[in-house]
Amino acid sequence: MTAKSEPFSVSFEYFPPKSDEMERQLWQTVEELSVWEPDFITMTYGAGGSTKEPTLTAVKRMIGELHLPTAAHLTCVDASRDETRAVIEDFRAAGVRRIVALRGDPATGIGTAYAPHPQGYSRTADLVRALVEYGDFDISVSAYPEKHPESPDIDADIETLKSKADAGAHRALTQFFFDNDVFERYLEKARAAGIAIPIVPGIMPIQNLAQLKRFARRCGASVPPFLDARLEGLDEKPEERAEVAADIAAEQIEDLIRRGIHDFHIYTMNRVPLVEAVMKRLGRGQAAAPRIAAA
Repeated sequence: MTAKSEPFSVSFEYFPPKSDEMERQLWQTVEELSVWEPDFITMTYGAGGSTKEPTLTAVKRMIGELHLPTAAHLTCVDASRDETRAVIEDFRAAGVRRIVALRGDPATGIGTAYAPHPQGYSRTADLVRALVEYGDFDISVSAYPEKHPESPDIDADIETLKSKADAGAHRALTQFFFDNDVFERYLEKARAAGIAIPIVPGIMPIQNLAQLKRFARRCGASVPPFLDARLEGLDEKPEERAEVAADIAAEQIEDLIRRGIHDFHIYTMNRVPLVEAVMKRLGRGQAAAPRIAAA
């Protein structure tokens, strides 16, 4: 495979657990995927701080106990500037030096109107600027190759990304996509607009196509027909379906590498097998042993 001779870096995204069983699964996943030595990992943060405590607890362990380079998500939703500052201080005290700064989805749900807190940050760019002023954080932001659902068009979306880059963001991590031509066109537009920061493709290995389609509709991502064709008839064949899903993700990354992209952000869904299969297909070398002890 082309990727075997081409170096590339990865980051992995996790989400905070909501039950004891999910917590066990999270730490098992973090341990097993650590052998692929990601440049960093990210931990999501729910709308309005709905997962603030689980996020902070997980981030503290990832950094303080497991010594993993960890970026904590931070949103503007339903929080005043003082409340946001308090969260930043909590993260900083926990050793967080990487932040994924996001406006966040409306607390009333995706598809409803976003209403900024009257004393809060209304745009991601404002949050990024505050983080730059507050301290020496490595700041990632979001990007949308098929535009954010609330953007009137792709040009407006590019302008929003530029405002975040101009405010001091270090990189953008994209929403997942499956058509690499779409990403390439987006990247060309971003560069033409003067956006110089790395724009890292978000890769979503397909755990469940029906669920993915529902989620994609909500976040404005498209699911090309070829995915249906590749996965047709495999609903009752989980092992074969997983093999094909791993092929799809690995092929997407390989094609992006051929196009000159060498950094990738993988949405793990807190699961090992599919991500592991993708990494093996790409010829990514493993560390000799897991970098962390079992949870």
